[in-house]
Amino acid sequence: MEFETLRFELEGELGILTFNRPERANAVNSVMLEELNLFWREMQNRDDCRVLILTGEGEKGFCSGLDLKEAADPSGGFMSEGISGTSMWKGQRRFSGLIELMRACPQPVIAAVNGAAMGAGFSFAMAADVRLAAPGARFCASYINIGLGGADVGSSYLLWRIVGWGKAAELLLTGKVVGAEEAYRMGLVNEVCPQERLMPRARETAGMMLEKSPLGLRLTKDALNAALNCLSLADALRVEDRNQVLLMENLLIAGGMISSSPPPAQRSGAE
Repeated sequence: MEFETLRFELEGELGILTFNRPERANAVNSVMLEELNLFWREMQNRDDCRVLILTGEGEKGFCSGLDLKEAADPSGGFMSEGISGTSMWKGQRRFSGLIELMRACPQPVIAAVNGAAMGAGFSFAMAADVRLAAPGARFCASYINIGLGGADVGSSYLLWRIVGWGKAAELLLTGKVVGAEEAYRMGLVNEVCPQERLMPRARETAGMMLEKSPLGLRLTKDALNAALNCLSLADALRVEDRNQVLLMENLLIAGGMISSSPPPAQRSGAE
C-alpha cells in the first residue's frame, strides 16, 4: 500500500505502520485521516500480515493528535464540506471510527511509542494491544486542553480499563501530560525501552506472537475483545471454551488423530 502520510512495510508476516509526518510531529491532517481509514479497513481481511507494529517517524512524536493548523484553516481539508453540524459529525465519526477498526482488526497491534502521543495519538496508543515506550514518550488526553471534552476518540471506554477508574478520571479531567516512567507505573505502557531499543524490542514481542498458530493468535485477540466489551464471567468462559475446543480439534486434525471429514449421517429406520 502506498500512502502520502503513512508508510507501511511488510517483513514476512509482520507489518509495520509508521505515521509519516515528522515535520508536524506526525499530527493527523485530513489526508492522514482518510489514509488511516483506508488502511485499517484493508487490514480486516489481510491474511499475509499476522501482527502489526504501530509507530511514528522521528523522535519528536508518535502522533501528536489533530493537526490544529489545518483544522483552523477555513480552506483546509477538514473544511472541505463546509462548517455545519452535519459536516462536524461526519468528521468526528471518521476519527472515532478508527478506534473501532483498530480493535476489530484480527492482527495484534503493538504500539512502539517513540515520542508524544497526544489527543487522537493517545487514543491510537490505547487502542493497541501492547504498548512499549521510549523514555521521551509523553501521553496526554489533550482534548480538554483545547476547550473540548476530555473524553474523545474512545478514551472514556479504553483508558479506565487499562489504568483504572481513578487514574483515568484524573487524566481525562485535567489533561495532564504523563511521561514514560509514570505511564509505566500506572500500567499504561508494558515496558519502557531506550530509544534505540524500542523497535528491536517491538520486533521481539511481535516475533513471540508470530511463533503461535495463526488461528490461536486470532482467536485470543477475539476473546480479549469480547471480554473488553463487558462480558460476564460466564460469557467470557463460553467464548474461551469455544475457542479452545476449535483449536484442539484443529491440532488433532493436523496430527492425524481425527478426520476432518464429517461423520456419516446416522441412519434411521429400516433399509
